[in-house]
Amino acid sequence: MSRIVAVVGSFNVDHVWMLDALPVAGETRSARYMSGPGGKGFNQAVAAARSGAATRFICALGEDAGGAYARSLAVADDIDLRDAHSDLPTGSAGIFVDAKGRNSIAVAGGANDTLTAVHVRGTLSGDVPAVVLAQLETPSEAAIEAFALARASGALTMLNPAPANVRVDAALLAATDIVTPNETEFAALVRTHLGRELDADAVRALADPALHAICRELVPNGTVVVTLGSAGAFVSHADSRRRGDDASHYRIPAPKVAVVDTTGAGDAFNGALAASLALRPGQAFAANIRYAIAYASVSTEQPGAAPSMPARDAVHTRFPDAALPA
Repeated sequence: MSRIVAVVGSFNVDHVWMLDALPVAGETRSARYMSGPGGKGFNQAVAAARSGAATRFICALGEDAGGAYARSLAVADDIDLRDAHSDLPTGSAGIFVDAKGRNSIAVAGGANDTLTAVHVRGTLSGDVPAVVLAQLETPSEAAIEAFALARASGALTMLNPAPANVRVDAALLAATDIVTPNETEFAALVRTHLGRELDADAVRALADPALHAICRELVPNGTVVVTLGSAGAFVSHADSRRRGDDASHYRIPAPKVAVVDTTGAGDAFNGALAASLALRPGQAFAANIRYAIAYASVSTEQPGAAPSMPARDAVHTRFPDAALPA
């Protein structure tokens, strides 16, 4: 049985400024600067690989220093890199992080915007993945093609609908087995696909039956996992597809950790969840969620995005109840 996670997505060179408070318009603040690898796709691929899954990363990179950097990092984490070569520069991001770990991010897609369905088709031949994971920092056509091929081969499709300002194509949502929005992204999906306004700040306070009902409208035949930051996650299954769980919907809390930087926490959760699903397909879904929450929680204790992704053993040491098999 395949234990491969295939991640279709972006790579960025992150430029990070750590400061006491996020600057407002017209304001200049002193900061500490660091640079490192990021991009939602790459962050998630690193999390999956460090969780122990054989990981394939499908992306587009420039023929520049950023592209060379990505290729060397993939080797270091034993990630099977399947990159298209682009004439545009490798993607980049500017990230401001305040003393409470909150962030503001601006992304320049560059080469990420050139990822095509044709390239994806060629990279998903051969060994069939157990899970195919995509986000929205690359063209939706690439993700739609990846999910179509995954469905045809029996792989699970998993969509992280981020960033929230990118519209999720209805065809992509329909092709998704598991969708993993945070509160802001969930509100955006409700606005786009259900035509209703929902305050993102009110999502975690909704009663479980009400939140479950919205999830069932949004993705009638799939699973919705709403990540709730420090409050953990809410899971909603279609009644006919509970993925080993007894309950159709429930919450799992997050452990208390010393937060330094939340920049890559959502990506940590998604990559870890994809790995857990690939490594133990017979396990109840709730166990996979517990591991993903623990993994994401540990990731917030270090600065940066991809560099903050912990090794599986580090998560097991901190939270043995959430352990994955060796």
